[in-house]
Amino acid sequence: MTFATIVIPVYNGETTLRESIESALAQDYATFEVLVVDDGSTDGSAAIVRSFDDPRLRMIQQPNGGLNSARNTGIREGKGAYIGLLDADDLWEPTKLAKHVAHLDADPGIGLSFSASRMIDLEGRPTGLHQSPQLSGITTADLLYRNPVGNGSTPLMRRTALDGIKHRHPVDGHSCWFDEGLRQSTDIECWIRLSLQTNWKIEGIGEALTLYRVNPDGLSANVPRQYDTWLQMVQKTAAYAPDFIAEHLDHAKACQLRYLARRAISLRQPGLAWSLARASFASSPRIVFDQPLKTLTTMGAAATLRVAGTRIYAAAETALLSLRRAVPSRA
Repeated sequence: MTFATIVIPVYNGETTLRESIESALAQDYATFEVLVVDDGSTDGSAAIVRSFDDPRLRMIQQPNGGLNSARNTGIREGKGAYIGLLDADDLWEPTKLAKHVAHLDADPGIGLSFSASRMIDLEGRPTGLHQSPQLSGITTADLLYRNPVGNGSTPLMRRTALDGIKHRHPVDGHSCWFDEGLRQSTDIECWIRLSLQTNWKIEGIGEALTLYRVNPDGLSANVPRQYDTWLQMVQKTAAYAPDFIAEHLDHAKACQLRYLARRAISLRQPGLAWSLARASFASSPRIVFDQPLKTLTTMGAAATLRVAGTRIYAAAETALLSLRRAVPSRA
């Protein structure tokens, strides 16, 4: 059986880390390790790791360098031929590792296997929302437009695929796979680079094997900053793939602005949500034909929030979520 490494980067994650480690150790696959990279935590994260008595679990501590630095350390120090990523506030279903290994083993051309995700709140309760992404035939444009991979806790990757995008840190020369200079849009930047610079396929499993914790106070809560860092990612990609970016930039902006409009809606920022929704359509009107339901729903929700106000909108949203929970999930 192929040996796998599950990398859990953590920085001051004591409130959720134990649950994440437990979900990793609960995998029903036989040969794996869990490598927690403590990125300079000042809380009780390290003590939580030490409280486990399991030979499959080990910890590396380093000065704070950011999420990508911790991920790179985990990949560099991991022993697995397959590398999985699990953020310290997310969870894996017990069958996730085994199903991704089977997915990779069945097709030697797949370099990154990912899954659908279910959303949970800060207390770990299901929100009733889930991601049902495109699973196959994924192009680089798909990654730039809507990132079917979804989030950083979904993938299991071949080390050989990651080595196709390995580079040296510009300062101290250590091996990197994720760009340590980016603060956000880091996952998508890596997947796009894998797609553009190698021949490995990116394909998914439709079952929701990742539980993604929605944190309203996380990095994505600052919507304007999120757009700025997305633009930095695009500029970096344009430096080595200018023709690709030139061809797809307007529609990619439309998709990103639509996504950010939805973030602003969830954060109850009516003015920002409406301006982002309008900017999305202005950047590429074909977004309405590309994904009509998502686009029109976003514009309608932004308009409703702006006109009706947060209280009425919240009541309507609660009613719709209750209805969705009553309908069996497709994932």
